[in-house]
Amino acid sequence: MLLSVIIFSCKTKTTSDKTGSKIVKDEWVKPEGKGTLLLLTDRPPNLETPLKYFLLDYTPNKVFFVRWHLAGLPTTINADTFRLRIGGNVAHELALSIADLKTKFTRYTITALCQCAGNSRSFFDPRVAGGQWKNGAMGNAKWTGVKLKDILLMAGAKAGSMEVTFNGLDVPPMSATPDFVKSLAYDHAADGEVMIAYEMNGEALPLLNGYPLKLVVPGWYATYWVGMLNEVQVQKDTFNGFWMKKAYLIPKDIPNGNERTDSLAAKMEPINKMDVRSIFVSPEPEQVIPLSQSYAIQGLAFDAGDDITKVEISVDSGKTWMPAKLDADLGKYSWRRWHYNFIPMQKRMYHLQVKATNAKGQTQPVHQWNRSGYMHNEIETLSLKAE
Repeated sequence: MLLSVIIFSCKTKTTSDKTGSKIVKDEWVKPEGKGTLLLLTDRPPNLETPLKYFLLDYTPNKVFFVRWHLAGLPTTINADTFRLRIGGNVAHELALSIADLKTKFTRYTITALCQCAGNSRSFFDPRVAGGQWKNGAMGNAKWTGVKLKDILLMAGAKAGSMEVTFNGLDVPPMSATPDFVKSLAYDHAADGEVMIAYEMNGEALPLLNGYPLKLVVPGWYATYWVGMLNEVQVQKDTFNGFWMKKAYLIPKDIPNGNERTDSLAAKMEPINKMDVRSIFVSPEPEQVIPLSQSYAIQGLAFDAGDDITKVEISVDSGKTWMPAKLDADLGKYSWRRWHYNFIPMQKRMYHLQVKATNAKGQTQPVHQWNRSGYMHNEIETLSLKAE
């Protein structure tokens, strides 16, 4: 089977306000094989999911967000000749076809949220550099494939292995640009939950989401979810690649990765587990809702897999909090949908807030900031007008 896609090229539109300052306006694109998505960049392609699709338990493949670091992305992949190569500190090097993965290993499925580390970066105050994502740099899906543990067992990973590295088919546009290679501690890679997926929501992965194979690291930010995965190397020692030692770093041992602009953290570490977070999905900001009538407020809550135990809503700037209703649990690594019936009794603007708490007692801060714009999880506010 040959899968191909046209990598689009378009520019973000700008306009100017009365002072002459440029204002970047949202631009929506529809690349081949995808639905309509919000464009961040075209080289490499980075596309955001419209908020309305988060009203669904699972994010449709056609509108699942897209995140790539390198512009050298193949536009055609032949699944018949493709091979996943396993090497390094192993007894037997492997070259596995897609058919091998589907017939020689036990099929495994898990529901897990995939969230970009920079999701919601545009909401940081003060602003930070990087892709100015809103809340749509994430998606929830059923991933089907093979446990990485089973592949490492077939390869005969040797005792004392320290880490496992992962590389995909995307390549740097210039020789000076580091190849995008990520790593996990060996024990994490072989924990029985980390997997290599060949299906997403019951279908083959879209090319722009990593076809034909994608590493799935439940509970961890998507920087580890390497797409178009074609190489796995078992390492004897600690891996010191650029994307682990220089990029995607967060303040070490500081809750929520919090820093101050006048006091940056001295010690940094690679980003890892997702923080507790909740967002509003419906209605969308500035929407007008009917006065003196019950209106359904809907949203999502999620964390690294420790179990969301409650979601609370405030309509008085955090002075008091009231419980929202949680929907069915789709799995510990899935997002959790919530609902709250709000009755506005006065004709005015309302500023609702939402916060989630998990089984460990972890919750959300009132304000959060760090230099890289990662792990955004401060309490979110939704402004609505009742009339």
